[in-house]
This record gives sequence, C-alpha cells and structure tokens, in this order.
Amino acid sequence: MKPFSYVRPTTTEAATRERATGATLLAGGTNLLDLMKLQVMQPDRLADINRIAQLRGITTDGAGNTHIGALTTNADVAAHPHILHHYPVLSHAIVAGASGQIRNMATTAGNLMQRTRCVAFYDRAAACNKRHPGSGCAAMEGANRMNAIIGGSEQCISVHPSDMAVALCVLDARVCTRRANGQGREIPIADFHRLPGDTPHMETVLQADEMITSIMIPPTPIGRQTYRKVRDRASYAFALVSVAAIVQVRQGYIQEARFAFGGIAPRPWRIGTAEQALMGQQPTPAILSHAADIALTGAKGHGDNDFKIPLARRTLMQVLTILSREDEHD
Repeated sequence: MKPFSYVRPTTTEAATRERATGATLLAGGTNLLDLMKLQVMQPDRLADINRIAQLRGITTDGAGNTHIGALTTNADVAAHPHILHHYPVLSHAIVAGASGQIRNMATTAGNLMQRTRCVAFYDRAAACNKRHPGSGCAAMEGANRMNAIIGGSEQCISVHPSDMAVALCVLDARVCTRRANGQGREIPIADFHRLPGDTPHMETVLQADEMITSIMIPPTPIGRQTYRKVRDRASYAFALVSVAAIVQVRQGYIQEARFAFGGIAPRPWRIGTAEQALMGQQPTPAILSHAADIALTGAKGHGDNDFKIPLARRTLMQVLTILSREDEHD
C-alpha cells in the first residue's frame, strides 16, 4: 500500500476544506480500504470523517421528509422502525447487500460513493478507462458477465453495485451536500451518478470540494413496496439484476407505479415513460410487457452478459405482477 497522510476533521467545514485540497474522505472504509490494498486507488491523503457527530442519525421534519445522516450505517438504516414502516423497499434493499458485518460498518454516503466491481477495474493489468482514462476498456470484449447492458458507452460498461441506491431512486430521494464555501444543494438521486460517456472516471456530479451530508426522502409513497435481487448465491453477492418497485392498484387499475433496475447500468435505471405507460391501465401481461419494452429500449449485451436482457424483463414482470395482485386485496 502506498504511504499516505491521515487527518481527522471534526466538522463538516473542515472536511470540505480537506476535500478541496484533494483529500479522499474515509467513512466505513468497506470499499476504499480494499481498493487501496490492491493499489487501484492510491490517495495521498485520507480525511477520516467519523468524528463528525452531526452526520449520524435518522430524523423527520415537519413536512414529513426523512433525513438520513451520511455516516449512519447501513445496518442502522435497515433496522430503524421508521424506515421499516414507511420505506420497507429501502430496508429490503440494504439487507440484500453485502453481509451483516459489512452493513455494520458501511455508511449511507459511502454506499452511494462505492466504486464499480467490474473485473477490469479491479485488475491493474487490464485496460480500464475508469481507472486510467484513455487506456481502453478490457471488459468490452472480455469478462463482462456483471457489466452493463444499458446506459454504458464505448468507453465503459461498468455498473454501479449499490442496492440501496436503487431503492432510493424509486423513493425520489435527494442527496444533500455541503461545499467548502458553506453552500449546499439537494441533488435528485436519479441525477447523482453520471453515465460514463467519454469520461467514465467522473462517476458523480459532486464538485471537488463537495461532500454528502445526508439523504432526504419525501413522505411515504402510496402503494406496496418491494425489492427483488437476482444473484449467483443467496447472500454476499452483487446483483445480476435487481428491481425496486412501488405499485398501487385500485379496482383493477394501476394508480401508481414506480420501478428502477439495479445491476444493469452505471446508475440506478429508472425510466419515467415506462412508468407512465402503466398508469390507469389494468396490470395485464401485455401492458407489463410494454412497460418493460420501454424501460429496456436500447439494451445490448456484450457476450457474457447477454442473458441480462431477458432476465431483467422477467424479473420486472414478476415483481409488477406480484405487487399488482396483492394490492387488489387491500
């Protein structure tokens, strides 16, 4: 591991100043430290933000919004009574990820900032535009079973590995940030992760001096919620395909429909026109299939991951069918 300097800022202001000078923020370290050991990431300076107490906790405001601190652990979010009652899709998604030990360390902001698990990205001998811009993409014609079928580019077909982000996407969550100048903003989670285009090394819309302080989730959406994850083994495995969904059916017609894919794109994949195609419709196989067609428009396999296209379709159809049938009995 490359030598690095280490500091412990105790305020958000100090942490953003460290960011502005090029420091890498350290929270749970469940992804960062692995990458440092492999020399995939070699930061010169780490700023450990674990002493910033105001970045922890789950609260609600007068408007019914829920705020999750950036340093709140995945385990604490998943087990919190308020999350379980109002946002079960988020709890289900978090529990589907990693292991109990990792969830005890991994943080809310760190989960969103984790790097791809693409084989080429982890292999320092392989070409990777995300790791070394301009070097090429070994995954394009190599080992790409876990890679993207949609949203990628000629420069990169990696996927974002977060389960939590997919659930936050259907909940219309916003990423709250702070910059070194004291200014902050709220970024819709759907806009937080960049598509690779010609700059796959630029993974989020965060500025150089900007850090996540919390996640804001609007009041509980109407409808039944679920998260379905298809993976190679029952636990401690990244998604081949996942679907987070919220559906409300009344008198046989869909009143509300939200869904997002994980495991198939560089960011959670939610297509508003696909959801709109379900509104006011009976949840018949033909209608659900039409929505899947819209959501997966442009999907393309690269050899090893060709199977993801029919798998994504079947997973979405199954989730929407189950949610629609159950809601009719409320």
